[in-house]
Amino acid sequence: MASHASRAHSGGAVRSSARTGIGSGWVVFAAVLMIFGGLMTLFAGIAAIADDDVFVTTRNYVFEFDLTGWGWIHLVMGVVITLAGAALFQGATWARVVGVGLAGLAMLANFLWLPYAPFWAIVLIAINTVVIWALCTAPSPSER
Repeated sequence: MASHASRAHSGGAVRSSARTGIGSGWVVFAAVLMIFGGLMTLFAGIAAIADDDVFVTTRNYVFEFDLTGWGWIHLVMGVVITLAGAALFQGATWARVVGVGLAGLAMLANFLWLPYAPFWAIVLIAINTVVIWALCTAPSPSER
C-alpha cells in the first residue's frame, strides 16, 4: 500500500498511463479541430467553385489568384485534413506528423485566402496554430 501511494504521489505509473495514445486529451482535441477546420475549408472551397460572386475580393491586394483555382485547392485540402483528423481518432502515429504538416500548409493557404474571407481566414489560421501546438505537445505513444 505504501509503495502504491509513493508511486501515485511521484506520478510515475499513474500519469504516464493516463496521457498516452488516443487517450491523450491533446490528440483528441487536435483531431476534433482538424475535422472541424477541414470541413470548413471544404465548404469554403465548394462555395468558391460554385459561384465566384460569393466572395468579394479586395482590390490591389498583393496576392491576386483565381478564385476558382483556390476553391479547388481548398476543397482538396479540406478533404485531406478531415481524413487526417479522423486517422488521429484511430490512433495512427503517422497522422500526428501529417497533421502538423497539413496544419502548416493550411495556415499558408489561409494567409493567401485573406483577400476573399479575412475574418474566417484568421480564425482558421488560429485553429491550425492550436492544432500544431496540441500535436507537438501531446505525449508520444512510446511513453506508455
